Amino acid sequence: MLASLSIRDVVLIDRLDLEFHDGLGVLTGETGAGKSILLDALGLAIGMRAEARLVRQGAERSNVSAVFEISDDHEIRRQLSEQGVETEGEPLILRRVLNADGRSRAFINDQAVSVGLLREIGDKMVEIHGQFESQRLLRPESHRQLLDAFGGHRADVDDTAQTFERWRDAETQWKVACEEAEAARRDEDFLRHAVKEMEELKPQPGEEAQLAEKRTIMMHGEKLSEALGGASEKLSGSEGGEAQLQSALRSLENVADKADGRLSGVIATLEGALNEIAEGMGQLDRLSSDLLIDPAELELAEERLFALRALARKHGTEVEGLAVLHAKFTAQLTSVDDGAQHIAELAAKMDTTRAAYERAADRLQAQRQKSAASLDKRISQEFSGLRLGNARFETSLESMNEAEWGQHGKDRVAFLVATNPEQPAGPIHKIASGGEMARFMLALKVVLAEADPVPTLIFDEVDAGIGGAVAAAVGERLSDLGEACQALVVTHSPQVAARGTHHWRVSKSEPANDEADGRVWTTVEALDAAARKEEIARMLAGAKITDEARAAADSLLAGGEG
Repeated sequence: MLASLSIRDVVLIDRLDLEFHDGLGVLTGETGAGKSILLDALGLAIGMRAEARLVRQGAERSNVSAVFEISDDHEIRRQLSEQGVETEGEPLILRRVLNADGRSRAFINDQAVSVGLLREIGDKMVEIHGQFESQRLLRPESHRQLLDAFGGHRADVDDTAQTFERWRDAETQWKVACEEAEAARRDEDFLRHAVKEMEELKPQPGEEAQLAEKRTIMMHGEKLSEALGGASEKLSGSEGGEAQLQSALRSLENVADKADGRLSGVIATLEGALNEIAEGMGQLDRLSSDLLIDPAELELAEERLFALRALARKHGTEVEGLAVLHAKFTAQLTSVDDGAQHIAELAAKMDTTRAAYERAADRLQAQRQKSAASLDKRISQEFSGLRLGNARFETSLESMNEAEWGQHGKDRVAFLVATNPEQPAGPIHKIASGGEMARFMLALKVVLAEADPVPTLIFDEVDAGIGGAVAAAVGERLSDLGEACQALVVTHSPQVAARGTHHWRVSKSEPANDEADGRVWTTVEALDAAARKEEIARMLAGAKITDEARAAADSLLAGGEG
């Protein structure tokens, strides 16, 4: 619900703060007083087109804020949170700043946003009928959603959407399998040759590193053998370390009994060293045997290493990737050999899911046809009371081509009207005149109030060109609408004004005698009961308010209260 509107420097408005309430609110005033300026200002706040002419003459910028009360769990809060705009625990504040050069900035709860997001949120909070061409009810893309909401088709809509997604997923899988099979057939000779090469070579994980290490060692085997032989000779010869250590140990053992045990530790250490030397010499011998170079073995290692690297280059991969590539090529060959069966299974799945979608879409279509008949009847009943008795409302359901089928079914839905029985029905905005348009919209909103829960509805001169009983009927329907949501109406009809639960008078101030520029200002005044009666009497009588006009105003107000 629109709670308040703050306007700064918009056309003839210098500074204006308005508070609003639920129910039906009416704005009245003489022609030219500035009622349209209020709607222009609100349009700015909810993201509608900004024009530099709206900036008050002499001001640098206009600034308009609209405050809305919404529930804590309202869907808009979640939507804004996803956009990085947090509103938890706060009212929703839409604000627009328009500079004199025509550039504007948009804010939601004092956080800068795009004008597009402001407009998207504004469309969900306020709907203005009569002044702006881009009314949501006139856009065919919204008609299907409104019909489904009116008919309570949520379960069928969800079922149709889910079966459509399953059908499309199955269709995608089938297409991919067909493409892969076709590609595999085109490359079959290549694949068979490549798989044969890899199976003959049988590349193993980590094999390249092992072969490269082995090749390096074998290429330096001669130098390594010389070094190992030299080390062994120095340890084992008659002058080597082992012989010298044995000689020293024998000398100590010969005199050990004369040292009163003091040589025991030294002898033990030397014996340990002698054992370590013996172990080292054994290792040298084993390494020497392992490094005996077999030219044929080196050649085989080099051939395999080079073969692996050549195959990897051929397929544009690393040697380690050959095993993965082998598995991929094998799978592609399998798809050639076994693909027909797989494709047949996917085709059957696609047919099954398509049939499920068509059944769901047909059920939804049948429900829409029933709801369309009910909607047409309800709206026609509203037409008769709004001096639109010759008008005809039709909900058109057109079956779309298969290429146009989608999550929402197979129907194209459009709301059409004909103002005369002889005329074919067409889009409302192309058939109706300005006065008829507003009444058509009123009839639609009365019937679709629950199906299309925009919290605030504004009607701009919905009573244009009517009076008497028809104006009273318009007022009655607006009053009923005000019980379902917040409704505001700009009106020149006393019958409509008398139905309001809140009343504001828009007027234009006269310039003071000492004002050199002779400026006038638009002002808005909330009316109490007495002032409200005077305003309705003025609307009845004109410039001079008579007692008869006041009595008629009392009668209208009494009827509105009843």
